[in-house]
Amino acid sequence: MEPLYQQTNKQVQEIQSHMGRLERADKQSVHLENEIQASIEQIFSHLERLEILSSKEPLNRRQNAKLRVDQLKYDVQHLQTALRNFQHRRQVREQQERQRDELLSRTFTTNGTQKKILDIANMLGLSNTVMRLIEKRAFQDKYFMIGGMLLTCAVMFLVVQYLT
Repeated sequence: MEPLYQQTNKQVQEIQSHMGRLERADKQSVHLENEIQASIEQIFSHLERLEILSSKEPLNRRQNAKLRVDQLKYDVQHLQTALRNFQHRRQVREQQERQRDELLSRTFTTNGTQKKILDIANMLGLSNTVMRLIEKRAFQDKYFMIGGMLLTCAVMFLVVQYLT
């Protein structure tokens, strides 16, 4: 039992060092993840064998052997959880990058929007003359709004000047 325990413990320590490298790795992380996952699966098979062997130990060493196997099992489960968390973070990061690239590739134009509005208005039965009047009115309203803002600012300035 002792050589298998030592070998399994050494593999757990190697996986812990691989997890440290995995955090620093960039694009090659998928290959390293697969390596770590394969090692974890191999360790689980070793742990099953160790459990069987620990139950065959002499009575005075059986409890200690089971505690050591349970500790290894806990460590491996912790490593497996850490690997799953890393994979989840990587997937979320890749999804965010895809969404970002998708958003950056889109073109946002007001002309396209204006054309869609005109198409909808034509579908509703508004004539081109009415549409031109609406566009002209929107253009004039913009100047009225700017003029009103300037007038309001001037009035506020004069009120502040005379009241102080």
